[in-house]
Amino acid sequence: MQTNLADFIKGTPDGNEAEAILRACVHCGFCTATCPTYQLLGDELDGPRGRIYLIKQVLEGAEPTRKTQLHLDRCLTCRNCETTCPSGVKYGRLVDIGRRVVEERVPRPLKDRVKRTTLKEFLPRTVLFKPAFRAGQIARPVLSRELQDKLQPARDAGAWPTRAHARKMLVLEGCVQPAMAPNINAATARVLDALGIQLLVAPKAGCCGAVRYHLNDQQGGLDDMRRNIDAWWPYVEREEVEAIVMTASGCGVTVKEYGHLLAHDEAYAAKAGRISMLTRDLSEILPEFEEQLTAKLKGKIAKRVAYHPPCTLQHGQQIRGKVEGVLRAAGVDVTLCADSHLCCGSAGTYSVLHPEIAHALRDRKLENLQACKPDEIVSANIGCMSHLQSGTQTPVTHWIELIDRMLA
Repeated sequence: MQTNLADFIKGTPDGNEAEAILRACVHCGFCTATCPTYQLLGDELDGPRGRIYLIKQVLEGAEPTRKTQLHLDRCLTCRNCETTCPSGVKYGRLVDIGRRVVEERVPRPLKDRVKRTTLKEFLPRTVLFKPAFRAGQIARPVLSRELQDKLQPARDAGAWPTRAHARKMLVLEGCVQPAMAPNINAATARVLDALGIQLLVAPKAGCCGAVRYHLNDQQGGLDDMRRNIDAWWPYVEREEVEAIVMTASGCGVTVKEYGHLLAHDEAYAAKAGRISMLTRDLSEILPEFEEQLTAKLKGKIAKRVAYHPPCTLQHGQQIRGKVEGVLRAAGVDVTLCADSHLCCGSAGTYSVLHPEIAHALRDRKLENLQACKPDEIVSANIGCMSHLQSGTQTPVTHWIELIDRMLA
């Protein structure tokens, strides 16, 4: 694709990156076949190829409109198009750059501004979100449908192991997960404890930065990333931990990109790169211990389990097959259902900002999952779990909870 970037962005780090991405695109349209919003809406501008053209026009000096902004907003950033693309177009980075530029030039309606400001100020701050979440559960019957969806009952976390081990790893608590599903990290700690690994939490670490960054408060998101690096760095510098474990794939894909996102920050570039190299999704840790884990199992899950692989795991991190492999090694009857490559519609804050599209995608996903007749649905990301649970009576849990139950 030929480009002629406008002076305001030409030669800047974002401009250089955007130009390289645009020039990689060959207009083939393979991406439209796997784009959930294009499948649902049938509009070229609601698919990756159309959005790429919109961003190109803006970066070349065309004045964006509210319609431009809406088409970019509707993108789930599921990155399925990146998996499909034969040319290796890094669409996710391009849409982040395009959204920021459009955000600076197109004022949003008041209602939209209020909703986005609330999300980016409350969600990343656990000290605010936890009490708000508890209050929301009490007031759930009178709240809007999209908020009710996010207020599923939290399961008891159980005990965090207290044994010390020579092998240690850090875990990110995240922002909403400690309130919505404290059981996930606790279950992870118990499973790793059984395998001789001590899981540590850095007290000052919090939101991975994705919430603010993808709501176009990119500086706020980068500040969240810097805070996490500062919280983790003493453990890394002392070589006290061998990995930083992610139990939410949405956080994992972001932390793995710290090195790229902070590459131009002289004070943090090297540290960010080191943090990204140490970051592992939980499904990348457990395969090493399959034999040891199987020997320790005290029971089996006598259920049929359907697995929903989050987009942030299979497309963002390009990790496939590992969760199913661990579960099958543990004796779990786990199935991948039809169209498992497609997004469930959660996509971070997307399900709150675009509930109609999000619910349509959720219902389509659940239809495919229920066709497998599961007794339980498992996933690897708190956003997917909460979103799917809002549309079904079938329990939706994190896959590590199955392993934890089998070890109990």
